[in-house]
Amino acid sequence: MEELKGTATAEQIADWKKKHGDIFKAVVDDSVCYLKTPDRKIMSYVATIPNNPVRANEVLLQNCWLGGDESIKTDDEKFFGVTSKLNEIIKIKEAEITKL
Repeated sequence: MEELKGTATAEQIADWKKKHGDIFKAVVDDSVCYLKTPDRKIMSYVATIPNNPVRANEVLLQNCWLGGDESIKTDDEKFFGVTSKLNEIIKIKEAEITKL
């Protein structure tokens, strides 16, 4: 099996995990990229982009990007393939609210 374009080393992935916590790998065609979970600052910035989900996805991808094949950012089909899955890197914990 051929190595995917943009594949990171085990050492690089370990460094990213140490710095950012959970790391996500997105594969599309023959390319791979690595993403971190967006924080509140990134999500706040994305929320300022009204009525333009493509631009919002560009900003989210750019700000969560750790490394990988740059063609994912420039090839429309790869871009849409990865950005259609970005909701999976956003962590939301379940809260319970009780009326007192």
